[in-house]
Amino acid sequence: MTGWAGKVGRIRVIGTGVMGRGIGQLAATAGVTVELADVRREAVTEAIGFVGGMVDKLAAKGKLEDPQSVKGRLVAVDAPDAPADGVDLVIEAVREDLETKRALFADLERVCPQETVFATNTSSLSVTEIAAGLADPGRLVGLHFFNPVPLMRLVEVVPGARTHGWLPGEAVELVKSWGHEPVLAKDAPGFLVNHAGRGLNTEALQILAEALAEPADVDRVARDVLGLKLGPFELLDLTGLDVSHAVLESIWSGFHGDPRLRPSWLTRPRVAAGLFGRKNGEGFYPYVDGQKQLADEPAAPPKPTSPVFTADEHLARVLSAAGVQVVSDAYPDAILLVPLYGESTVDAATRAGLPLARVAGIDPLGGYERRLTMSVHPGLDPAVGRAAWGALAATGHPVTVVRDGPAPIAQRLLASIVNTACFIAGQHLATPADIDTAVRLGLGYPRGPLTWGDLVGGEIVLRILRGLAAATGDPRYRPSPWLVERVALGLPLATPGTTPSDLLS
Repeated sequence: MTGWAGKVGRIRVIGTGVMGRGIGQLAATAGVTVELADVRREAVTEAIGFVGGMVDKLAAKGKLEDPQSVKGRLVAVDAPDAPADGVDLVIEAVREDLETKRALFADLERVCPQETVFATNTSSLSVTEIAAGLADPGRLVGLHFFNPVPLMRLVEVVPGARTHGWLPGEAVELVKSWGHEPVLAKDAPGFLVNHAGRGLNTEALQILAEALAEPADVDRVARDVLGLKLGPFELLDLTGLDVSHAVLESIWSGFHGDPRLRPSWLTRPRVAAGLFGRKNGEGFYPYVDGQKQLADEPAAPPKPTSPVFTADEHLARVLSAAGVQVVSDAYPDAILLVPLYGESTVDAATRAGLPLARVAGIDPLGGYERRLTMSVHPGLDPAVGRAAWGALAATGHPVTVVRDGPAPIAQRLLASIVNTACFIAGQHLATPADIDTAVRLGLGYPRGPLTWGDLVGGEIVLRILRGLAAATGDPRYRPSPWLVERVALGLPLATPGTTPSDLLS
């Protein structure tokens, strides 16, 4: 069976909450007749009114030419299992409960023609397990839309173990015909986006658990150095920790305790305390009328009169341009700034034979053109530390001062993001191109994680991970074979490379 996507003219969306309304608006705007159904008949009426209002707003802004036609394609039906002759596709967007979804599809199987395709908008349940309750599990596929559906262009197409072979490709074409961007993901815990997103969140929580920095410090580094729209703790507060904690736990358990996905002990007590985030006024930040409350950053000390020595020529030029006296050796009166890649200030200074009392660490990631991060170890002379901070602040860039750890904060976050994507690619849970597309569109990162790793340099990412693994002994930092192989071969992380199938063509 081929060409199904081009023939889809009538669908039924079951569940008229936020997701169901969005899916209905998207499909109707694309020219498809949309039946809306819910266990509550009044909810259908409300949904049609809501979508109609959204369509009118788009038309008023000049973004939609014929709102009446779109609204005319919205059809109310009496019940989810009403007769469905002529319905090409049923998409469920009901609550995330396996038995609820199974029971719904079992009812639908009795009233829908055999050729009607079923789709689940589940974000966390196994498509295979949902389909297992059907007489014909092959007719079900996952279509995971993102909220808000009309604006979030990404759709994860997820075939189950028994989904008919023709269906995923046709589902991809259908999503494209509706103007959205499909990616194909295997039916693994978290699918693609939620799995990839663990890289940032789990490492940020680990940094917090090590008491290296406050949430606001980590978020500032993530935004200003890595270019993320929201820092990890801002994102957790926006999503709601009650939701995020459950996702962290379910994906970790879904992969049978893989250390790289290990959640933090910090989230469970915070959820118990009701520290969910923006939705109830207090999370990692307090909120007043929905607005995050944040203290100003501490003022930096003045530019020091003492000279500065660093072996990093780029940093030396930046400091000199700011009027800081830079000397060519580690003289007894000099402030010593040591660049760090995948190591602590103590280890880097010891390796270089420098006196620890006068050494502060500096993260070179970002090329000293954005926010600077300075690491303070317990043996640093406080007066020297203040002078080092002042020297860095003289560049005009904001400076975040954190406790020394096994690697700088931005490096840890980035290495975890890239390594997680490499594991996904190495396990063939999605293609490199789909991984990058999904993360960029679904998580709002400035670029896909594999492309990002190539931009920074796979060898640098590998160096950071190996340094973290050696310093901590924690298997969460084991590098993906995908990363290790490509660094050894000089191949980009974003390419699949040669596979056995290439030898058959």
